[in-house]
Amino acid sequence: MPFANFKFPEGVVDAARKEEIIHRTTAMFVEYFGEAARPYSMVLVEEVIDGGWGRADETLTLAKMGLPAKSA
Repeated sequence: MPFANFKFPEGVVDAARKEEIIHRTTAMFVEYFGEAARPYSMVLVEEVIDGGWGRADETLTLAKMGLPAKSA
């Protein structure tokens, strides 16, 4: 079963973009593995709370990435 897991900061990706990510990723799996892979393809789009992830020993936040903070 092809599987992809995308993680984004919370509030950065809207529903339409999530749907696009799912469709395009599934299309890539089908292109690579063939049409038989479509019903078994799994794409998970997750939102991570601001400051809940890091890279290179640094906690990442929307502010550090130059993005507007999520409105409450």
